[in-house]
Amino acid sequence: MHPLNIVATAALGISLAGSALGAVAIRPATAVAYRQGLYRAILWNFVPMSEMVRGRLAWNHQGFAQRAGNVAFYSTQLLEGFTPGSITARSEAKPEIWRNWADFSAKMKNFEDASAKLAEISRNGNESATKQAFRQVAMTCKACHDHYRRN
Repeated sequence: MHPLNIVATAALGISLAGSALGAVAIRPATAVAYRQGLYRAILWNFVPMSEMVRGRLAWNHQGFAQRAGNVAFYSTQLLEGFTPGSITARSEAKPEIWRNWADFSAKMKNFEDASAKLAEISRNGNESATKQAFRQVAMTCKACHDHYRRN
């Protein structure tokens, strides 16, 4: 099985288990590991797309579209990993996330929406429109990182 499929399958299983269990307490370390795993999977896909947009890698429409679809999929699972109090020494999350939950979750929704739009646009093969949509996704990342991520 492809490593990305393994991550996706595991993330889906955790997501379904979390939905089915509802109010079951999640240990902070488990929540941090979950979201960091998703962020690693996003980065795995995001870096090659960035390299294509910057012209450092040859443009590959099919490869880009596949990676954009992966990012869109993972983006829908991130917010549930930010359970209350899930900060550990390994976490890069700031406490402001939970103090400003409405703003944070709105920024996460922006990332999710921009990622879905990128996946859709990238499938049509228009390189210019795809690059512009990618830049929009990157801006949603920065908007959240600027306020809610420790550097």
